[in-house]
Amino acid sequence: MNNIKKSYLNFSSSRQRLSRIQKLKRALIGSVLSPAYWMLAHRYNTPGLQFRAECGRLALHLLFNCKKIISYTDLYHLMFWPMDSTRYFEFDFVWRILSRVQIHRYLDISSPRLIPLILLNKRREITGDLINPDQKDLSVTSTFVNALGLTDRCFLHDCLVESAAFEVKSFDIITSISVIEHIPDDIQAIQKMWELLKPGGRLLLTVPCAAEASEQYINYDFYGLPVPKNDRGYFFLQRFYDQSLVEDRIYKTIGEPVHFSVFGEKHIGFFRRNMGEKWSNPNYPYWQEPYIMGKEYRYFSKIADLSGEGVIGMEFIKK
Repeated sequence: MNNIKKSYLNFSSSRQRLSRIQKLKRALIGSVLSPAYWMLAHRYNTPGLQFRAECGRLALHLLFNCKKIISYTDLYHLMFWPMDSTRYFEFDFVWRILSRVQIHRYLDISSPRLIPLILLNKRREITGDLINPDQKDLSVTSTFVNALGLTDRCFLHDCLVESAAFEVKSFDIITSISVIEHIPDDIQAIQKMWELLKPGGRLLLTVPCAAEASEQYINYDFYGLPVPKNDRGYFFLQRFYDQSLVEDRIYKTIGEPVHFSVFGEKHIGFFRRNMGEKWSNPNYPYWQEPYIMGKEYRYFSKIADLSGEGVIGMEFIKK
């Protein structure tokens, strides 16, 4: 870990803001083109298209049946561009497993809220606990929980997973989508998740990966957490796992997965260029994302085969 490659990012919050008219124009264009690009993505068998449809159904449910007001902006995003980039792969990987297993008690560790909310809304036999130390994001999740009438079986916790006060062997399944790469002591977090899982239970993890491991640091604290700055004044942002790092920090802690899948960019540098455009361009056409995921990304047999950056989904079963 001491010799791992490090990069330093400088975030600027000075991105141009759109006027109301520009936002309205963008929304109208997106509402027309989003379904078209979703259909085009089927040509490439883009993962996550089925889950994208689930998001649309949830948006319609909230629009016509919600018990509390959800903003039209949130409903619009949920309908027309609920996810972007490799989330299409990650949500597809996790959703396919969740859809076929029996679950009574479910724990999610700081994943994007769509997976747990849709799961709990569809399957009334499940009780869920959602951990998220980002208070602003947790507040938004709380609004959705109230709107869906899930307050009697969906419980939100403002804490780090390492300090979560659950009894060991409590959960049938635990999910954590692109989270542990943001935790400096990822091994401790993984150990805690494993302790909370029942024997026979499943842990579903996704993390960013690359043929060569690296760590990213940034000059901005995105999550408002007590993460110390390093000697250059930057905050730890995330790590990209190579095969060696996955084995040393995950497999040695909880064993090898029963199933894994790797998805990544076809051409080196595309992911970072794409993310840079999203940061800088307020008119970025998010409705193109499912098409881009099919055209510019593909599945790989293993992490070492990646041409650039990607993500790995892993399913572990506790004996």
